[in-house]
Amino acid sequence: MKKLLSLATILLISIALISWGYVGHKTIATIAENHLTPEAKAGIKELLGDQSIADIASWADEVRDKPEYKSTFQLHFINAPLGLSYEQFSDSIKAQGEHNVYSAILKYEGVIKSSVTTKEEKAEALKFIVHFVGDAHQPMHVSRKEDKGGNTIQVQFNGKGTNLHSLWDSGLINKQGLPFDQMAKEYDNATPNEIKRWQSDPMIKWMWESYQLSTNLYAEIEKNNVLDDDYYKQHIPIVQQRIEMAGIRLAGLLNEIFTAKEVESIKHLVPPPVVLSGSDNSFTPVKIDDVQKHIGEQVNVSTTIASYKEFNNLLLINLAKPYPNSLLTLVFRGDAIAIGDKLKNETGMKIIVLGKLINYNGKAEIAVTQANQILQQP
Repeated sequence: MKKLLSLATILLISIALISWGYVGHKTIATIAENHLTPEAKAGIKELLGDQSIADIASWADEVRDKPEYKSTFQLHFINAPLGLSYEQFSDSIKAQGEHNVYSAILKYEGVIKSSVTTKEEKAEALKFIVHFVGDAHQPMHVSRKEDKGGNTIQVQFNGKGTNLHSLWDSGLINKQGLPFDQMAKEYDNATPNEIKRWQSDPMIKWMWESYQLSTNLYAEIEKNNVLDDDYYKQHIPIVQQRIEMAGIRLAGLLNEIFTAKEVESIKHLVPPPVVLSGSDNSFTPVKIDDVQKHIGEQVNVSTTIASYKEFNNLLLINLAKPYPNSLLTLVFRGDAIAIGDKLKNETGMKIIVLGKLINYNGKAEIAVTQANQILQQP
């Protein structure tokens, strides 16, 4: 019973910390899609394949409890004391260093534009940007440290207990009861002048607007924490505007990132298909323990299947040792997932892998595009 209660508590905490909720983030990304340039659409296609930015809008929330992404937790918000002027707020945020949503957006923008990052690193950076722009527009993600952005401030909303942060993440949206596509349709009504103005605002102003709103929300709750339909009617227009502004500004940022030149550069990062026949193709035999020494090379590796992980339009098969200690990971995307599906449950099978070794976040990977890259050992 104690274990069940502990798991329930962890689940509730995780849900409470999800920003804008799944529906809110998906709505923001859908609005952004309506305002992308052809170049931005092409760049996103190069990085995400058949997935849209709406499909991956909540990815950063979904992975942040995984060991390899634990450090990204603090990138979803900004802490700031109340009572700062715009200049004080701007100076304070910029002086905080790398560990907040403002710096995270700048960092991942740089990853996409960098000439030395891999396609996989750029795709991950895009997923973070799509999510973090939404976070920056949620008022309670730019708020006080001492109450964890309103997570410790209890309120009653329509007769049910919740907290101020959760109310603004999803409570108000859930009461409205609209699916994300309808929300996007109804919210996306900015005028050309508003779009131009919002997209020209400096990024720090996005956070400043959220900071001003959270300041007001704190003051209201101090007077009355029992909230009803009047609170909803007064504040749902604010939710609507923040989601709309986030979508418009996300589109503006992606349009700025994905110039024609940048898209062409990303296309050149696509590794050439693996050729398994012909005298010009050579695969160097490499021991599984030595794969990190041969990044960038076409290799021949003998090993065993250890475990697998599945995501949307992505399958990872870990070799030699189960995740997270695997020595090499096979990556299957799109149509190639069918190849991996035949292997994922064959734990312990001895195989030979042929392909180009790449480095992804310090781990060795091989992208599998053809069935004959994987041979079963006798």
